[in-house]
This record gives sequence, C-alpha cells and structure tokens, in this order.
Amino acid sequence: MTLAAEAWTEERVELFGGQLHLLKGGQGDPLVVLPRDNGYPGWQPFHSILAERFTVYVPSHPGYHNSDGPAWSWLANVRDLAIVHRRLLRTLGLDSVTLVGLGFGGWLAAEMATMDERPFKSLVLVGPMGIQPAEGEIFDQFLVNTETYARASYHDEANFEAVYGAEPEFEYLENWESDREMTSRIGWKPYMYNRTLPGLLGGVSVPTLVVWGRQDRIVPLECGGLYADALPNSRLEVLEACGHAVDIEKPNELAKLVLTFAKTL
Repeated sequence: MTLAAEAWTEERVELFGGQLHLLKGGQGDPLVVLPRDNGYPGWQPFHSILAERFTVYVPSHPGYHNSDGPAWSWLANVRDLAIVHRRLLRTLGLDSVTLVGLGFGGWLAAEMATMDERPFKSLVLVGPMGIQPAEGEIFDQFLVNTETYARASYHDEANFEAVYGAEPEFEYLENWESDREMTSRIGWKPYMYNRTLPGLLGGVSVPTLVVWGRQDRIVPLECGGLYADALPNSRLEVLEACGHAVDIEKPNELAKLVLTFAKTL
C-alpha cells in the first residue's frame, strides 16, 4: 500500500528570513528525511512506505531548489545548514525524531546529532558524505556535468530513467545546476567532508543504522565502515546491486531496514 497523492501535502516554513519547502505525509511518530544534494524528485514510494508507520517530513535544504536560494546567501558551510534544519525541528515542535539522511542529507544528519542528540530517537545514515575516505575518494561532481553526476548515483541506469526519463526535463537540469552552485559554496574546501566529524561522532550515543549500496559510485563503501567505527552505538547494513540513490533503487528494502530498526528501540 502507498499513499495517494492527496495523502501528502507541501508547504513553506519561514526560518531565518528565508523559506524551506516541506513535504509531509502519513501519521504516527515523527520521521524526517533529509535528501541528497542534487535535487529531489518529490514524494517517492520510499516516503509512502514509511508514512504507513510515521508522520514523514521531507524538507528541502536551505539554498537548494524550492527553498528560496537568495535568502540563504549568508550560509557558509555544512554546519550552518545543520543549524537551520535543527531550528526547523524546533519550529515544527518535533521531538523524539527518527532522522533519516540520504547522501548529503546523511552528512547533515550526522552534524546535527553532534550538536545535541536529545531531539533524536534514532539516526539512519544512508551513504552519507562527511568523512574523508582513507583509500578511495568521494566523486567530484565538478569534473562532470550535472546530469552525469545524477546518473552516477544509480547502479542501474533504468532506475534513473524511471524517475527522470531518458532525457530529463529542463526543470530537473536547472535544479541540479542551482543545487551544485550551493554545494560549491558550502562543501568545496575540503570537498564534501569535515575533518573533525569522526572525532565528534564519538560523543553521539543515539542508536544509528548506517546503510550503504554495494555499488555506490559517489561515496565509497569504505566510508560506511568509518561511520560505523566512529559512532559508538551503530551498525552497518549493505544492500547489493544498489548505488548511491538507495531510496530510489531499493525503496522497499531500505524502508524495511528502517522499520525493523525502529521496532528494536
């Protein structure tokens, strides 16, 4: 069963003089999904499955598509974005939150937990950036065009085309370009990681599930082990035949992991 279109809503939330676009659906305990850095195709089956158990909130990132770019021109780094998302939780009156971060959103979720873990019941980090790999490297999106980067998130290109089409519409291309501009401002030096994050994660005791696609070409699987080692109360799950866009390529499997993990808490 999945939610019908009318079962989720969208709104804009005023924060720090700007606006964040927010999707919301379902009922139950609060679960927040922080998306990847290269646009997002709206409400997806992954959200609908979770919405059978949770009230699911899917905010855009400040300065990224749908969220009032010029108003966020003062943001300087990823921790700034994390602070804005923490304020969003307060504004929405959310507590005991299951926080799910996808890719770049996983990095943000990790940063949020290092600031104060009290609002969070659990964390699910899905292929997050944020930690520098020791041997491999995080895919440098500035060496390719934005469509190539978006396609690289998928193990099976048919899964990409099922969402965006064989030739993505101009709206998607425009969103990917504007999102990449924001990423270049806040995540460029060093590229897509925070040298202090592994040490800070040692103070996070929230139960954490780390999930990785075996064929992730954006963030190497090596980083999954580094996250699991850094977080005292965590475990790593690896999904086969899956790239960086785990929620799109394996929505049922990922949702099952999240729901089973939630039942153990």
